[in-house]
Amino acid sequence: MTRAPDSVRESAEEPFQQRVAAADLVPLWTFFKEWFAAEPRVGAVPHLWSYASLRPVVMESGAVVSTADAERRVLVLENPGLAGRHLATDALYAGLQLILPGEFARAHRHTAAALRFIVEGENTYTAVAGARCYMRPGDFIVTPSWAWHEHRNESAEPTIWLDVLDVALIRLLGAGFSEHYPEAEFPSAVPPGDGHLRDGRNLLPVDLERGTGASPVFAYPFDYAYEALEHLREHSEWDACHGVRMHYIDPTTGGPAVPTISTFLQLVPAGFATTPYRSTASSVVTAVRGRGRVTIGRGSDATTFEFGPKDLWAVPSWQHVSVSAVEESILFSASDEAVHRKLGVWREQRS
Repeated sequence: MTRAPDSVRESAEEPFQQRVAAADLVPLWTFFKEWFAAEPRVGAVPHLWSYASLRPVVMESGAVVSTADAERRVLVLENPGLAGRHLATDALYAGLQLILPGEFARAHRHTAAALRFIVEGENTYTAVAGARCYMRPGDFIVTPSWAWHEHRNESAEPTIWLDVLDVALIRLLGAGFSEHYPEAEFPSAVPPGDGHLRDGRNLLPVDLERGTGASPVFAYPFDYAYEALEHLREHSEWDACHGVRMHYIDPTTGGPAVPTISTFLQLVPAGFATTPYRSTASSVVTAVRGRGRVTIGRGSDATTFEFGPKDLWAVPSWQHVSVSAVEESILFSASDEAVHRKLGVWREQRS
């Protein structure tokens, strides 16, 4: 059979394309290679946010808008490759939240699960379902889906923390709900530290009934986590791709502390360089302390950033990552690995 010239075929296809569009249809073959590519294609790009540059702008926001007007005073980390989408990676929302001395952020709740990683400040609390947790730098706080939460700064200094939420997933699923608590404050239900004492000491109440939600131990102090990293540094073999890395878990199930967000604390000893590693998960990383270099990508596509204390960076899906520590570096990371594992699409590559 003789193939018709391209010009003839294009002329014949035009009425067909019009009929397809009129029927609210789109030919799969026009975007098949994009949707079913050999490897992941994402919009996010490797990017580093210098905390020294961010902090003055974050502090300026305190003079521009109040917590009463803003609901939550957050400046969102928007990846340059995702302009207008308000996301740090294709799957993760992240931002820096500021609460000034004496300020109170009233209780609300939403179906998106959230975490807080404290960057600076003390004597500020987050209350989750009436349980207060006073926060210090390096502490990791869980805000489960649909849990009432509020914040108050009782100190004389500002408090800043990193927020990471699964809101991109919730919006994709069309499952986004939110609600404001009708009273000025949510009533205190238990004394501070109750969750850790009740569920986080390798003991559980005999009548505990666990569902599928987030960890009941919603506060993970940095001092405890760092002590564990230090012990492993001295008494275990360092992982070539990660140095010393630990996963925050729900002690009642062994699963991730936030069902949809995996969280890690990592120690990279001074002078240690990790072997390039990549996975299907995207990540938001912050340096708790230390200095070094992080390289994202490989070969001519690689991007290298110099990082220092409190800097943040985005790692897109399926990008090689390696870290070289000039000083001992402690890194906190949040990723969508938990969702990948639940869906059975998780992949990693060590090289």
